[in-house]
Amino acid sequence: MKAQPVLNLAAVESARRRLAGGIRVTPCLPAPALAAAVGLGLRLKRDDLQRTGSSRERGARHALLCLNEADRARGVIAASAGSFAFGLAYHGSMLGIRTTIVLPATAPAVKVTHCRSLGATVELHGASLAEARAHAAVLAARAGAVALDPSTDPAVGAGQATLALEVLEQCPALDTLVVPIGGGLWAGAAAALREARPDVRVIGVQAAGAENVTPVASERFVTVTADEIAAATNLLACRAGVVAGTVGAMSLAAVLTGQVRARAGGEVVLAVCTKCHDPRRHAEAVARGGEWLEQSPRQGLAS
Repeated sequence: MKAQPVLNLAAVESARRRLAGGIRVTPCLPAPALAAAVGLGLRLKRDDLQRTGSSRERGARHALLCLNEADRARGVIAASAGSFAFGLAYHGSMLGIRTTIVLPATAPAVKVTHCRSLGATVELHGASLAEARAHAAVLAARAGAVALDPSTDPAVGAGQATLALEVLEQCPALDTLVVPIGGGLWAGAAAALREARPDVRVIGVQAAGAENVTPVASERFVTVTADEIAAATNLLACRAGVVAGTVGAMSLAAVLTGQVRARAGGEVVLAVCTKCHDPRRHAEAVARGGEWLEQSPRQGLAS
């Protein structure tokens, strides 16, 4: 059976050692033009620069590394809406572990093609991620494979949270880390920083109307609308040259709407966790966000 670490600082430090050499240490960069636009000093943690364009590959690779030899031979089956699937497919190929990804039948063709190009077997099932997850569990039981649920697996969460340890080293004056909710990143980062730097706030961001959030002790979360995410996508593209996916733009959307404010003397770091793999959808988001910014009561935001 697979090792199931408890999600705490020791687990995240252990995950970081396992991942060394297999995951990029991405930069945490000042973004002066973006900071001037939103009126807040900030840095961008550029995990969109990972090999598959997403921080989700941290958790995917770590979960695979936690498998014993027998489980590696059985292969892994998981459901995903996209970014985790890319990481699992890529690192499964790199580690010689068979991976099958179940995507909702509504998944864009570009995601299906990309998953397959990275080495995974892809099945399409259901109208939602929940239906895809249920089908993945059935497939795993039928095939005798390991069923991996990226939303609950602690090995995934520990891998995701290695991002927070990198930020601590790259930004010693860190006051607030803003991350999207999902895949264990918020919970894992909060657990690690609660021990390593209890003075740091970890704020989770989720799209309005998404699934209910499991609260994280002593931390808060905020929600952002599709228009606000599009506006953040626009600013990231036009003021920082970042081609962010929906999840990648959420942290900035929280700042843009005034839900994240700096405390005196500290720095705010926004996790840019995904890039957009679909040029058409990105262009549409940038255009939609530009319209929202033009109507915003805050002056000087429109690109």
